[in-house]
Amino acid sequence: MRRNFLCLVAAGIFISLATLALPVSVRAQSDGEKLFSARCTLCHAADGSGSSPTGKALKAKDLKSDEVQKASDEDLTTIITNGKGKMPAFGKKLKPEEIQALVVYVRTLAKK
Repeated sequence: MRRNFLCLVAAGIFISLATLALPVSVRAQSDGEKLFSARCTLCHAADGSGSSPTGKALKAKDLKSDEVQKASDEDLTTIITNGKGKMPAFGKKLKPEEIQALVVYVRTLAKK
């Protein structure tokens, strides 16, 4: 019985370590997707194309475009933080790690 308990404890520790070993980008992606859905889809549409009615009216960038995808992570972080053109600034509304999660998620849009 003690042996079974030790096996369960070892398995629990292994699963915990395996979860922590996942790349930050994989864990952040789900957070980024949730943030994108809550904060960005109004203008950029769910697929990032900017094809929502609001996005069309504001001429929102297609986040899947080469122009956006070729921008550096630092540039995207700055734009999300400070805003640009008609895009509002999110630096006071989001934590730096949330903004980073959005950058990671925007990178995945080109692959969809």
